[in-house]
Amino acid sequence: MREPRSFLAPVWLRSWVRADEIWLTLLSAILGGVAALWVIGISTVTLMLHRWLYGVAYTPTGHLSGLDHLSVWRTVLALTLGGLAVGVFGVVAAVFVPRQPVDPIEANALHGGRMSLRDSLVVVGQTILSNGSGASIGLEAGFTQIGSACASWAGRAFRVRRDDLRVLVGAGAGAAIGAAFNAPVTGAFYAFELVIGSYTLASLPPVAAAALAGVGVAHVLHHNPMALPPLSIGPLDWNAGIGVVLISVLSALTAIAVMFSVTQVEKVFRRLPVPGWGRPALGGLAVSGLAVIHPSVLSSGHEAMRRVLSGDFTPRMAAGLLLLKAVASALSIGSGFRGGLFFASLYLGTLAGTVYTVFLTPLGVAPGSMVLAALVGMSAMAVAVIGSPMTMVCLALEMTGSAVFSGATFVAAIISLLTVRRLFGYSFATWRFHLRGESIRSAVDVGWIRSLDVRRMMRPVPRSLPLRTSVARAQKVLAPGSGQRVILLDDAGRYAGVLGIADLHLADGTRGQTLEMLAQHGGDVLTPLMNVREAIELFTQAEADALVVVDDVMSRKVVGLLTEQHALRRYAEELERSRRSLAGEESFPT
Repeated sequence: MREPRSFLAPVWLRSWVRADEIWLTLLSAILGGVAALWVIGISTVTLMLHRWLYGVAYTPTGHLSGLDHLSVWRTVLALTLGGLAVGVFGVVAAVFVPRQPVDPIEANALHGGRMSLRDSLVVVGQTILSNGSGASIGLEAGFTQIGSACASWAGRAFRVRRDDLRVLVGAGAGAAIGAAFNAPVTGAFYAFELVIGSYTLASLPPVAAAALAGVGVAHVLHHNPMALPPLSIGPLDWNAGIGVVLISVLSALTAIAVMFSVTQVEKVFRRLPVPGWGRPALGGLAVSGLAVIHPSVLSSGHEAMRRVLSGDFTPRMAAGLLLLKAVASALSIGSGFRGGLFFASLYLGTLAGTVYTVFLTPLGVAPGSMVLAALVGMSAMAVAVIGSPMTMVCLALEMTGSAVFSGATFVAAIISLLTVRRLFGYSFATWRFHLRGESIRSAVDVGWIRSLDVRRMMRPVPRSLPLRTSVARAQKVLAPGSGQRVILLDDAGRYAGVLGIADLHLADGTRGQTLEMLAQHGGDVLTPLMNVREAIELFTQAEADALVVVDDVMSRKVVGLLTEQHALRRYAEELERSRRSLAGEESFPT
């Protein structure tokens, strides 16, 4: 991704930000406020779209999921035409932005926090169209994408270091989540767990400042979409604790089923004889059929979640809505609508907790109240989807203000995380990376592994000889101590093997043998674009202490040599640097 050319901060200001963490924290706070403005703007536009598409008479506030009924023809047209708009928008955007947009987790894991602001605006547009038309997904993808992209742009404009840029990207995402939930601590832990991948004392001030600034701006502009009604949670005894564990396991299994269903639905839509831009329209039509049954399947489901916590839905009704919402979310994401599953997982979790409590009540291990069960299910489901336990613990505490319930959330988060890691292995975000062939399990910076390739580590080509050279002649040409190895080439000048000079002089040169009899590792080669980890694995497989680098495996033209010792040393140096970065040691003066 290119450096921003339209703006570079003055040299003196860049030097302040690079040299003093106080200025970096101030910059993070400003970016947190910007992220909050984006959150408010995106939310306002989507609510306006809801009112316009579904009719002010049905949804005067723009919130869809809390309604009991909607106009059938408006629902069908809104979702079908909205899906068509998403598809066409994607085709048009691909002309100007042909590459796949990089999200905050991938940016921090592979690209050192570098994100494209233009690519991110495309994601925002797709998210607004998707959620604005009523698709069963959340807005968090757009929130965190643009918040992180603005932070990345500003960080590159200030020429901050790679580690500081990663922190800024996390701060932008955390501020967006904090503003969306009116929960600064939740936003901060979202940044640490999901986007930065670690918590350090050095990263705490910028991330906390951004989250607080984001929530502050939201307060000033009276934006609080996640305000919950007063909740009566009830006591938490040992029997309720057993119920918490069981509900957590069942909710995690439900989340796994939803995440797996998304990929299966996506495969089905790809097999259909429909162009890519037409799939969201087909998915929207299918979702509209579910919305006709009950509107709570639409959008992220915040209003419907409030109704669950207020006791408006019976357990039987909750079971039906759980199935409808799960299918609607899978259809929305699988058909090509753009958005996230985090916000939707909160509503799915409250439904799951309500349903599973009914089965635990006859066993005498159900939680003390239906509200407690719903909140436990919400926490377990969300942790399974986003893979961030402390984020949900903080969200539950900030949403409910109940220290007693925070303990239940802690248990739910741990049980859910263990269940998903043991049975599925991925959160929803990292599962999507896995399907694309990326080996990313968190936002921990592993980009240096890809940038540290064989081309950067290899050394000049040592002396070479034709493969058919006699051993006696080679012993005369290469005196002992003249080097460590000699490269052997075939008649076409291609790599055919390597031979140690010490081994050469141990051979009997009186029998007329050629070097072909002594050649080693003729089939084991490195290529310049292999990363250091792949090179080390090849050294182990070949049981070699040095391997030749060829331009490609077809031409086999020798371009360099790499020793295992040198590769291991460089790998260890980068690992130590990464460890110091994670521990925050590089950010403090020594």
